[in-house]
Amino acid sequence: MASASSLLSEDQFLCSICLDVFTDPIATPCGHNYCKACITQHWDTNDVCQCPLCNKRFFKRPEIFVNTFISEMVDQFRKSKQMKTTSNAIQEAAKPDEVSCDICSENKLKAVKSCLVCLTSYCETHLEPHQRVTALKRHKLIDPVKNLEDLMCKKHDRPLELFCKTDNVCVCQFCTESDHKLHQIVSLKEEYDGKKAELGKTEAEVQQMIQERQEKIQEVKHSVDLSKKDADREMADSVQVFTALVSCIERSQAELFDVIEEKQKTTQKQAEGFIKELEEEITDLKKRSSELKQVSHTEDHLHLLRNFPSINIPPPTKDSTKVNVHRSSYVGVVSTAVAQLEKTLSQEMKKRGAELMKIQQYAVDVTLDPDTAQCELILSEDGKQVSHGDVIKTLPDNKERFSNRYAVLGKQSFSSGRFYYEIQVKGKTGWELGVARESVTRKASIKYFANTNNGYWAIGLKSAGNEHYSSAPDHPVLLAVREKLQKVGVFVDYEEGLVSFYDVEARVLIYSFTGCTFTENLYPYFNPCSNQSGTNSVPLTISPVS
Repeated sequence: MASASSLLSEDQFLCSICLDVFTDPIATPCGHNYCKACITQHWDTNDVCQCPLCNKRFFKRPEIFVNTFISEMVDQFRKSKQMKTTSNAIQEAAKPDEVSCDICSENKLKAVKSCLVCLTSYCETHLEPHQRVTALKRHKLIDPVKNLEDLMCKKHDRPLELFCKTDNVCVCQFCTESDHKLHQIVSLKEEYDGKKAELGKTEAEVQQMIQERQEKIQEVKHSVDLSKKDADREMADSVQVFTALVSCIERSQAELFDVIEEKQKTTQKQAEGFIKELEEEITDLKKRSSELKQVSHTEDHLHLLRNFPSINIPPPTKDSTKVNVHRSSYVGVVSTAVAQLEKTLSQEMKKRGAELMKIQQYAVDVTLDPDTAQCELILSEDGKQVSHGDVIKTLPDNKERFSNRYAVLGKQSFSSGRFYYEIQVKGKTGWELGVARESVTRKASIKYFANTNNGYWAIGLKSAGNEHYSSAPDHPVLLAVREKLQKVGVFVDYEEGLVSFYDVEARVLIYSFTGCTFTENLYPYFNPCSNQSGTNSVPLTISPVS
């Protein structure tokens, strides 16, 4: 419970004669309180014994006694005030960089207010008269400031309470009657409020610029991450392709070496057979040559004539001049190996499109719903094309129709399973496509690009025609697309919470939303964007999946 001294003010303990806190307080019969010495002296110096406050006359001088209750209250008040002063001196002593009280003599306390009239700064204790005395209450108090002289007009020694908008300077009241007469003058507070509002606006703009740059940094970082993922995927694919290619080359090389060696062995074996036959003939011919030499050197006519028929040289069985060993040709073998390499490489490249081929089996027939089309869109009769026109058509404003974006949904909705469809975007400079939940806002104004928080999972191309991006909770995310897209495939796995986009021509993944939570029907979403004075008039076309 709060003490009595904390509930009572100093005014309630002041003697109305000495205007100081009671000393030995007594009460007169009329109920008013005074210091014992003060009332005694008052009655001693006056002929009439009466109350100084209510002027009640006492015919007999009252016998007075000290009011012990009030005396105890006064003692508690004095002690509380002394403790508060001591506590303030300890807890609120002015720091070197703070404004100190100009009245405190020794322990300078922290100033709580500065007076523009007194040109003095006060601590809480010394500020009390400005809060109690009527004349001082009219003084202008401000938050404590140093160098109060700077707040005074140097020429007129008056407070600078006004602002001259003409000269953009602070002035006093006398300045408006002399040097700044007929100038546009406003109060300091009015100018302060205006400038503060401008600063607030500037600060908001700066914060917006900071936020935009931080978002751009996040976009760039995200693009780098996507680019790295694409690079890692391409490197993995290339490793797979070139590993198979190297394996095929090594296998083909080994097979080629086997064929060449076999051909070489056949040639060598054939040559060895020819050489053996020729060597046998040479041996036989050398034998006959020796016999011929022996007979030719005899001088016995009879011996020569008798042996001549037996030493005739028989005709050769083969014409040695026509015996040739042809070199083997390896051109066909090398060509066959190269053809096999080309076949292997082609097979590996086809494997890269195998993932998309598996997804394409979930293809569905999608047509555009004219009841959802924004009134400036042009739909083909077969419901397969949409473009933006320049004319606002008069159409029923049903709840399904978009009015906040150039959008149209497909007639078909999906609440389970998997589905896939393809859209031709060739020749366009701006577009958005993907899927949207059934409850998307179609009337109220929202951000230009589809937002996942608003129920859109989409990618798009800005009107500049060179930046692809995807929807995100807060702002679009820049995508690293290597070439200008011509046909985009959209695949959704409802239970898996997956939405993927594919470059159909390159047969590679562009971007995927993963970990999505779908709780309502999903519709194919199309936005051809503004035709930009004809530069983006090419329609979005739903293509048959092949």
